[in-house]
Amino acid sequence: MKERKGQPKPEAASQVWQKTQYANLIRYVPSGGYYARFRVAGKLIWRSLKTDRITVAQMRLADEQAKERKQAASQERVEVGIATVGDALKLFVARIQGRPNLKPRTKFYYEERVTALKKTWPGLAGRRVKDITKDDCLAWAARFGTSNSAVAYNHTASVLKRTFDLAVETGARYDNPAVGIEWLRERPKRLVLPEPSQFERFVEEIENAGGGFSRNCAELVRFLAYGGFRVGEARFITWADCDFARGKIIVRGHPETGTKNAEVREVPMIPDMRALLKRLRADRPDDPPTAAVMQVRECLKAMDRAARVLGMARITHHDLRHMFATRCIESGVDIPTVSRWLGHMDGGALAMRVYGHLRDAHSVEMAQRVTFGIAQSPNVIPIRGKAVAA
Repeated sequence: MKERKGQPKPEAASQVWQKTQYANLIRYVPSGGYYARFRVAGKLIWRSLKTDRITVAQMRLADEQAKERKQAASQERVEVGIATVGDALKLFVARIQGRPNLKPRTKFYYEERVTALKKTWPGLAGRRVKDITKDDCLAWAARFGTSNSAVAYNHTASVLKRTFDLAVETGARYDNPAVGIEWLRERPKRLVLPEPSQFERFVEEIENAGGGFSRNCAELVRFLAYGGFRVGEARFITWADCDFARGKIIVRGHPETGTKNAEVREVPMIPDMRALLKRLRADRPDDPPTAAVMQVRECLKAMDRAARVLGMARITHHDLRHMFATRCIESGVDIPTVSRWLGHMDGGALAMRVYGHLRDAHSVEMAQRVTFGIAQSPNVIPIRGKAVAA
């Protein structure tokens, strides 16, 4: 039997080795010294730790294991074919695409983040996985973080970290060089929503723009604002989902993947919504029950143009959902109820954080109702807590 480097003679092995309470750490009785014994890539490794103190041996054991695994990763080609970062990114995307619990839009978003990563790190895809260092990752994070939102930064950094996790999992390298990237705090978006009168001018500008789909775009804007739907949900609402007798709209979402949380919900028809739907139904009496209520899937360009013409802050499809929630809360609807209408599953916690605010004008109006119990008039002067006539 060939003697391994650092290993005592085999004839003494059965008599003088003593197990310890720690895995991969054994004691050589004659000298009292400690040895590391572990496997890397199927190879049995023996190493003298050159100490008779178990606390020191524990630390040196970890160092020896890390050194051997790094060396194995740099010497062996990975069985799944990961050699470059581009290979690892392809495997990451393939696994994302293979997850049946993810929505198509979520999968597409991951692909967008992969594209953003490669675009902002030139040459990354062609570099060998084992050559990327922690400093490389931190340098990219510093560049990307200064020119992108915290949300985009965090999600793209997550893709980078998870890609190297795959490299570690498959043996392309021992450690993940991206673990040192810190998350940025994601501050809630400050909502700047139009006042009711401004919103009406906004919709009218869209409707009168003169395009072939201008009227349909205006209808979609109203539909989203009056129902609080996600734009991906609105496009699948049919006439059969509009129950005029009960005053409800059933939201089912995508025919295959459903809504964001996979729950079917009902949203009540507020008076503006009922008037809108009755007008649309009167305009299209021959539509079958299975026909979609909305005739366009999105209207962002039309919204951007109208905002520029009116000189108002830009708003998105999702901002119309914010508008619905805000108007409901300002009208006295309790937040848990609004939360159910929106399809949240947390009992109102998210709605409280996102929508538990009031418009500036509404806030000023409510402030006028706050008193400390003394009704004052121009002819009454409060002196030491007592109202004295002037």
